[in-house]
Amino acid sequence: MADPKGFMKYAREGPKRRPVEVRIRDWKEFYEPLPEDTLKAQGARCMDCGVPFCQSANGCPVVNLIPEWNDLVHRGRWKDALKALHTTNNFPEFTGRLCPAPCESACVLGINEDPVSIRVIEWNIIDKGFDEGWVEPILTVTRTGKTVAIVGSGPAGLAAAQQLARAGHRVTVFEKADRIGGLLRYGIPDFKMEKWVIDRRLEQMTAEGVEFKPNVHVGVDISGEELQRQFDAVCLANGAEQARELPVPGRELEGIHLAMDYLTQQNKRNAGDPILEEPITAKGKRVVIIGGGDTGSDCLGTTHRQGCIEVHQFELLAEPPPKRAGSTPWPLWPMQLRTSHAHEEGCDRQWSVSTTKFTGRNGHVTKLHAHRVAFEKGQFTPMPGTDFEMEVDLVLLAMGFTGPVKNGLLDSLNVKYDARGAVAVDENCMTSVEGVFAGGDVKRGASLIVWAIAEGRKMAAGVDQYLRAGKLAKVTA
Repeated sequence: MADPKGFMKYAREGPKRRPVEVRIRDWKEFYEPLPEDTLKAQGARCMDCGVPFCQSANGCPVVNLIPEWNDLVHRGRWKDALKALHTTNNFPEFTGRLCPAPCESACVLGINEDPVSIRVIEWNIIDKGFDEGWVEPILTVTRTGKTVAIVGSGPAGLAAAQQLARAGHRVTVFEKADRIGGLLRYGIPDFKMEKWVIDRRLEQMTAEGVEFKPNVHVGVDISGEELQRQFDAVCLANGAEQARELPVPGRELEGIHLAMDYLTQQNKRNAGDPILEEPITAKGKRVVIIGGGDTGSDCLGTTHRQGCIEVHQFELLAEPPPKRAGSTPWPLWPMQLRTSHAHEEGCDRQWSVSTTKFTGRNGHVTKLHAHRVAFEKGQFTPMPGTDFEMEVDLVLLAMGFTGPVKNGLLDSLNVKYDARGAVAVDENCMTSVEGVFAGGDVKRGASLIVWAIAEGRKMAAGVDQYLRAGKLAKVTA
């Protein structure tokens, strides 16, 4: 450590958010940049803690070398920090912007002080790397002659593609959408990550030999069996897109939409694409978002920028405590109340609410009916006398995902599933079908972006070892 007392000298400081009244008028990222001197001081807060729990399985699934690059930033050795960062993480520009930072929850300093600002340091290392021209294609010296098809271009698929291309294999990424990026492209609002961030990384990957094929829905436009015939290995990285539904009376009414349909449409508008389906907009409407997680927050920020009249967010679970719950002690990810950037922009946030039905006029929703619930003996029980109804014009269902979509590609390949309904794999990420591998949400269930990247890297290592017929894998997981 360059300054072993840095954590005693400097207070935690992160980037400031642009003023609410300014940021809701555009779709730009909402953080303001931090000066370099501030970032160096934040790097100095990283302690000589002996055992860096930020790198543990609880803290960082890709096992980032966090103390190393914190110290390098403090010393002003940004290029070396970038090398250390890229050693374990293909896309720190994604995790730096989008990861909820379990590494900070596991920071040793966080036991009794504010943890190190790990995420913002990571974010600034990679952005400086791109700005300075340090991020260049890494070209393989030798080619194996083996071919790999990757289904899905989210973070897991992209991480696997880059690792396998650098190992010398010929990689083709298939994506059913019209642009590459998966949920990075169409599930994440631009105010959290502008899409040029994806495009600049795709330029590097294209130069490294990865071939991208958008507008190809594997299982519809081309069968999984055909991919097996054409390629030496197939990687399933098609996510966990089966949205959790709300099976209550009135669900069929117009004006009730799944969150991803809503978010995808707005991202297409921002990209200048024509909207061919019926437009979904919150402009001039009373909105209810059902679901209190990150997707609900993304919907909330989007409704403000579209110009809603009012917006409410309902969560089935009880309100978490304001600070870390005793059930999730350090270094676990804490159960506690979190207020996002979108909540700062305005929201009536309610807990322990269960929607019972929707009613409407002329086929369109006009009212939401609900009651309060208590969690007792493993189930949610209605609380007597708490029934209420609310006038509403737009309802967004942001209740998470139940797992991968099975009908179509997965069922046609006849892969086996685990007890949770995700694709089952062995220790090398191979499914029950030889030569077919799986990684990311399709294998893990809906999870964090950092887990998707870690899964993609691990899957790539398994594929590389398989293609080399048992020889030592050259791709590190």
